Amino acid sequence: MNDIARPKAILFDLDDTLWPIGPVIAEAELALHAWLAEHAPKVAQTFTIEELRARRMALLAEKPEHHLDLIGLRRAALEAAFAHVGEDLARLDGAIRHFSAARNAVQPYQDVLPGLQRLAQKVTLGSVSNGNADLEVIGLAHHFKVSLAASRFGKAKPDPAIFLAACKALGVAPHETVYVGDDLFLDVQGAQKAGLKAVWMNRTGSMAHLEAGIEPDAICRDVDELIAWLEQQLVD
Repeated sequence: MNDIARPKAILFDLDDTLWPIGPVIAEAELALHAWLAEHAPKVAQTFTIEELRARRMALLAEKPEHHLDLIGLRRAALEAAFAHVGEDLARLDGAIRHFSAARNAVQPYQDVLPGLQRLAQKVTLGSVSNGNADLEVIGLAHHFKVSLAASRFGKAKPDPAIFLAACKALGVAPHETVYVGDDLFLDVQGAQKAGLKAVWMNRTGSMAHLEAGIEPDAICRDVDELIAWLEQQLVD
């Protein structure tokens, strides 16, 4: 650990840190395609899920600014698909609502809810995400004093600005703040460059940080290990 102030706040990444997101997105895309088959059949008949995904990735490569808003990217790609087959664009809003509802049907890891409750007794909590999770819909918003999303803030991790804005909103200095996330580059390296401590939430036991040459301030498998690490910092 660096010789700096004791933590006063913890900021969390969301997707793949507090819940697994890959299976949720896969299910959401299945649900969306089924919705399209019923409400926008020309799109579903013309494009498979994989083809829609490929079109979306091609649009992102063409317009990388879309990485700030992944729902906006999905909407833009769907709009192009609707237009390509002559489908009624009035149905686009319904498609996005249906996908978003399925995308927010996440299940937190078992350690998350009790862990957040315990952490809240020790430090102030917030979140910073590049994704489009709706914490109100998910039911976790009340755990966080501040929640910043790249799509609304206008800058995405690893840009220091979004980390620093969250610290300012919490009323804490960067060196008094811990960022917890699963991505070595966006979360760990990004937070450290902004002056925060960074904990790598490594639920799989990966050793990828060695190859990447990134040294987190701590590596934790779950929120219980994060709490144990935090308690050590608070007594040192």
